[in-house]
Amino acid sequence: MSETKTLQYRTDGPEDGPVLVLGPSLGTTWHMWDRQIPELSRHWRVLRFDLPGHGGAPAHPAPSVAELAARLLATLDMLGIDRFGYAGCSIGGAIGAELALRHPLRVGSLALVSASPRFGTADSFRQRGVVVRTNGLDPIARATPERWFTPTFAAAQPAIVDWAVQMVRTTDPGCYIAACEALAAFDIRPELGRIGIPTLVLAGAEDQVTPAADARVLVAGIPDARLALVPGTSHLAPVEQPAAVTDLLVRHFSSSWQSSDHPTGMTAVSAPSAKPVLTPVPPPVTAPAPPRTAPASAPSGPPVEIGYTQPPEPVPDGRADTYDQGMKVRREVLGDAHVDRAESQVDEFTGDFQDFITRYVWGEVWNRPGIDRRTRSVITLTAMAARGHLDELAFHTRAALRNGLTPTEIKEVLLHTGVYCGVPAANSAFAVAQRVIREETSPEE
Repeated sequence: MSETKTLQYRTDGPEDGPVLVLGPSLGTTWHMWDRQIPELSRHWRVLRFDLPGHGGAPAHPAPSVAELAARLLATLDMLGIDRFGYAGCSIGGAIGAELALRHPLRVGSLALVSASPRFGTADSFRQRGVVVRTNGLDPIARATPERWFTPTFAAAQPAIVDWAVQMVRTTDPGCYIAACEALAAFDIRPELGRIGIPTLVLAGAEDQVTPAADARVLVAGIPDARLALVPGTSHLAPVEQPAAVTDLLVRHFSSSWQSSDHPTGMTAVSAPSAKPVLTPVPPPVTAPAPPRTAPASAPSGPPVEIGYTQPPEPVPDGRADTYDQGMKVRREVLGDAHVDRAESQVDEFTGDFQDFITRYVWGEVWNRPGIDRRTRSVITLTAMAARGHLDELAFHTRAALRNGLTPTEIKEVLLHTGVYCGVPAANSAFAVAQRVIREETSPEE
């Protein structure tokens, strides 16, 4: 196994101060935190890092959030940093949650900004990877303003919007795709109760990427968590509302590091005055879950802190290992939407067959280590085309794109199939594959 890679980083603030680590969002660089640095670096040694392939960092793709967390820890170990506070935005928040779960003695206090225990759907992130692999990052970059900022901010700050677009355009596509795959596989909903450190969950009230409902799930599941909603703010809250975000971070890390229940071995600072006035958190109550939709708008004013508690979502009982592993691989290859449709049609007549293919096809054959998934997709496309199984060819074309084949490679597979399996079979296969590729690789409008 190769040596764990480290991350590109920079530090600001006193060398002997307590360390506060800031994690970036997907497609950004450490500069997304620039407006927080003057205040935070007065009290802490602030360490910012870039994701692989972002901001000119070495393009060594990381296939999982766990791998990103491991690289960050390797960087901190190299610098002799043992305990630290951590604030991360979006995928940066996922890294922080991963650290809190797997390395709880390293993290003294946590802030999750524009974060979620599960980001969107696995299908949506794998689809984004297909679009980038086919079209490059330009379509994603052009769609950045509407995902990251409110329309009012985007109209008033064209220079910042252009800066954001350029950050995405200059990211390494392979590393961006790997990060999409990492987010597709990230789901810590069943584990939230094991995050045992003080946590601030900070969300933009108008964020459509990680809506306020996602933030409430985090607060409901993490025992020592508080929620702060920032009005008039979308996904990239530290950029859109820098003063409010800075104030909230200073108050959280100043107070949480003083808790005797969570010693950090660091000297905490007193919270500066004139911070946003937050309403007291009421005693925990059990309440029905709110609708999982973000509010269309929010009143102006200071950030409002909300106390909210609900039971964690139930986790279904596991079945035999081959079934569970097969369902995992099946969803990763074919996508949640396809598998959900298939599962919804299972009845007493078809149930045994669905169980069989999940265990044997996906849990055993597709899960064998002898060849990778790209190669298995090549073989499967050939077999489906040769036998004329056009319905299966359609969803395996989608799977091939998600497994890393490009449209050009799929074309070559079908050309080769035409030579050895017959032109009529290849002709029908080309028609199906062309339709699917157009659907899957067209950027969202």
